[in-house]
Amino acid sequence: MSNENSLLQEINQVMQNAGTAFTAYQKTKPEARALFLESIANNIESLGDALLAKTSEETNLPLPRLTGERGRTTMQLRMFAQMLREGSWVEATVDTAIPDKTPPKPDIRKMLIPMGPVVVFGASNFPYAYSTAGGDTASALAAGCTVVVKAHPGHLQTSAMIAGAIEAAVKSSGMPANTFQHVTDASFEAGKALVQHPETAAVGFTGSYTGGKALYDYAAARKNPIPVFSEMGSINPVIFLPDTLAKNAENLAKQYAASITMGAGQFCTNPGLLIAMEGDGLYNFLQNLAVEMSAIAPAKMLHAGIHKAYYTKMQDALDQQGVKLLSKSNTTPAALEALPSIATVDGATFLQDPLLHEEVFGPYSLMVICKDSNELKAVWKSLAGQLTTTLMGTDQDFADNESLLDIAPTIAGRILFNGVPTGVEVCASMVHGGPFPASTDGRFTAVGINAVKRWVRPVCYQNCPDHLLPDALKNANPLGIWRLVDNVWMKG
Repeated sequence: MSNENSLLQEINQVMQNAGTAFTAYQKTKPEARALFLESIANNIESLGDALLAKTSEETNLPLPRLTGERGRTTMQLRMFAQMLREGSWVEATVDTAIPDKTPPKPDIRKMLIPMGPVVVFGASNFPYAYSTAGGDTASALAAGCTVVVKAHPGHLQTSAMIAGAIEAAVKSSGMPANTFQHVTDASFEAGKALVQHPETAAVGFTGSYTGGKALYDYAAARKNPIPVFSEMGSINPVIFLPDTLAKNAENLAKQYAASITMGAGQFCTNPGLLIAMEGDGLYNFLQNLAVEMSAIAPAKMLHAGIHKAYYTKMQDALDQQGVKLLSKSNTTPAALEALPSIATVDGATFLQDPLLHEEVFGPYSLMVICKDSNELKAVWKSLAGQLTTTLMGTDQDFADNESLLDIAPTIAGRILFNGVPTGVEVCASMVHGGPFPASTDGRFTAVGINAVKRWVRPVCYQNCPDHLLPDALKNANPLGIWRLVDNVWMKG
């Protein structure tokens, strides 16, 4: 009990510090926050090869992959700095008074403001881009929120190195003390205490359904519930249409074998479910896919827990009636390595077996063979919310199956055409989120500048004296940002 009390006292102090810092940090100017974010990016880069080596040691991820992810992480930080300088993200809206209207119309001005301290839970599979200085942290700091990161236990030393880079930027940029804090306690009790502390205003999480749903439930049980933005994985269904299978079977097999096994399958956008109608084109595709999968060598997974879960969940799926192993790697896996595998099942069986709808996190995918287009649609529509769904087809395929285009937006947050879902471009148009359970709130994205919208809320000021208004709403528009003034976009 004394240990638990000590933990609660520690979490309480951290969150009290975050609340105190927020009072000052929310008032910092956009340019100051932009320079702060750029300083974090510079500091991460200055860690050099030592950071990459430590992360590779902790996660088994190869150096080229980590080098690319580090670049994405620093790019995100600079992207949010650019967003702050441009300024329109605050959605400043001005409706000027009309005194002679009956009744008189008041002067009303609205903008987005930061919610408060944000708790971010680091992800295991992206130790940079979705962890300590990842998209959740970068967007929350950009919004004007203080951040408390709960480090992922799978890469604690990596997290500590990056936390040090952020803390150094806090000091050199003149930000309030405790604008950022780092918690390394790996216990469930620490996570619960962080979510349920009265100072916590919102939560960001990337990981499993079990973990994300637990945090969501903790937040809902509070006296004052708060939003939890959990991204909880997906099986990312891919529809293969007949004409493209007939014409492109060999290339499609190469493309999808590579996507299924990329990074040992440890991507939330991994194509874990393939759906097609029976026919010669499909069987040719499956023959090619079997050959491609057999030639791909196993790769190490992030840690022993994920490795064990992969084999357990894959075997559970393969043990289901009607599921057949189509192909697996010809290479015997070594310690912590995942065996690339592909299985098949018919559409009717899939519809009757909910276990086959669950994610198998690793280099595994299930092909559902449907008897006709109606069964294909039924299989697709039976799925819970997804991060992505993909349509593979020719112009003829899309002309013959127009109704599929109406279904796709009900399935996922990102709809791809003739590509693979692995790989998420960081840009303003990206949606990385989707209907539950892909994420806890499908109205938002965890990637791109709009990720900032998770950590803000709208506030309007009515008949407020101009000198008391935030700069974004003052008549002179000192920030020079685009605003909606009396329903007209302008900078005046």
